[in-house]
Amino acid sequence: MPRASWKGFLRLSLVSCPIYLSPATTRTKSIRLHQVWQPKAGHSGPVDDEEEDEQPAPARRSFAEDFRGEARPEPPSPARVALRPHDPHTGEEIEREEVVKGYEYERGQFVTFTPEELKALDVESSKIIDLETFVPRAEVDPVYFSTPYYVYPDGRIADQTFGVIGAAMREAGTVGIGRVTLSRRERPVMIEPRDAGLVLITLRASGEVRAPSFAAADAEIDADMVAIAAMIIKRRSGHFDPATFRDRYLEALRELIEAKMKGLPVRPREIAPPRPVVNLMAALKRSLAQETGAAARTARKAAGDRRQASLLLPVSGKKEDAARAPAMAATARPRRRKV
Repeated sequence: MPRASWKGFLRLSLVSCPIYLSPATTRTKSIRLHQVWQPKAGHSGPVDDEEEDEQPAPARRSFAEDFRGEARPEPPSPARVALRPHDPHTGEEIEREEVVKGYEYERGQFVTFTPEELKALDVESSKIIDLETFVPRAEVDPVYFSTPYYVYPDGRIADQTFGVIGAAMREAGTVGIGRVTLSRRERPVMIEPRDAGLVLITLRASGEVRAPSFAAADAEIDADMVAIAAMIIKRRSGHFDPATFRDRYLEALRELIEAKMKGLPVRPREIAPPRPVVNLMAALKRSLAQETGAAARTARKAAGDRRQASLLLPVSGKKEDAARAPAMAATARPRRRKV
């Protein structure tokens, strides 16, 4: 059973079934950069008497030194900063159990809440997703999409009802609009059929989406330029495959960390900015020629692969070889020359 983020019921009019939501996405394991305290040069910090006679630790190379090519020792080793709740007046650390939810209605004036009081705020959408409206999928602007979840029937008793609701939406070609309370917020949601199941996508509220402020075009767009651009797009047409995407920044950060750990010199990467387009038509034609050449090279490579495959002779069985041997011998026998 996938991990459940929310449990409740899916309701269509007077019909309902128990369901649970499971996140449809996962976060890529990132490289966490912590806040550390880097003492300035000359800051020795507290030193015990027993440590005064010890040899200082060898200085490590810094990115700045690698960049400038100068060999200067770094300041004392950095230490990670720990952020803990503390009394703002005395600075003393306080227990996390003493931290409660509160709202500042005036500067320095708070009203606090107990977990029981917050639990009493639950509304119907805390347990029930009511499919209130059904709309064509194309009418829901993707700019409102927030977080996707997979919807699963919760137990065998829900299988039939769950399947009927999904099949009805597939036949109607619509998606359901409802609402659910997640993380102390009631959010509009869209539910659509996906294979034998359902997908729920939380939607942003209208106040969370800014109206676009696109500038109106002052002049008509050249039809010939649009035609060339369309041909370039056609050359690059393909299918969406998220597996082809890789985080190049994360890879570069990992290489930087490995180089720093090994004490290797680090050089910044130069990123050449694109040249400004002075003649748009000429730039489009050069782009089209480049894409056409790339497509031709790909086609030639594919044709070469097909020819290579045709050169592979089939391997036949022993019976077929025995039956074919006399004919091959007759063919191979040299003909006599006529005198």
